Amino acid sequence: MSSTTTTSADPVESAAPRDARRRWGRRLSDWVDPKNTILAVLVILGAGLDGLRGVGWALFATLFAAVLPTLFIRYGVRTDRHVTQRHRRLVVIPFIMASVAVCFLSMLWLGAPRAMTALVVAMFATLVPIMAITTRWKVSVHTAVLGGAVTVLAIALSLWWLLGAALLAAVAWGRVTVEEHTRAQTLVGTVVGALTAGLTFWLAR
Repeated sequence: MSSTTTTSADPVESAAPRDARRRWGRRLSDWVDPKNTILAVLVILGAGLDGLRGVGWALFATLFAAVLPTLFIRYGVRTDRHVTQRHRRLVVIPFIMASVAVCFLSMLWLGAPRAMTALVVAMFATLVPIMAITTRWKVSVHTAVLGGAVTVLAIALSLWWLLGAALLAAVAWGRVTVEEHTRAQTLVGTVVGALTAGLTFWLAR
């Protein structure tokens, strides 16, 4: 009578798919990080509503909403690009809020298009609940920013932009895969970003 032996899966083979998922998760986290999303939504909105003039204002807003915060993260706080430690976010987020507030006041004074100032206000408004939640819990800023961007573009340009939810789901998957967030943290980020940015932009535009 022959005996049946059970062999475990080759650890190299079982680790390969997991490593591949983590690589793609990291790539999505880097490619669609908040500063890149902010640049994209500003330029798309500006170009879609005001052409080259809108693009110019988009680049102006990007300086305050993305470039200066990135420099502060790198040289001021001296942490990684995604600010993975929650306590460091409590320093970074107030700086971003101040920078965005200066941007908004400057754009009002300089006569920027209404939609562009409304988008900047929506960015600031989204940071308020994100800051409050971050004092207790590491909510996903990636999904909050992207959720807000998709919602704003759908309101301002076309409902077709809601297809961006597919990218949003991929980014959420990536953040969970690299173990920077839980599913709940990406979901809460999405809801907070979409609702806060969408409602603020709708009322301010």
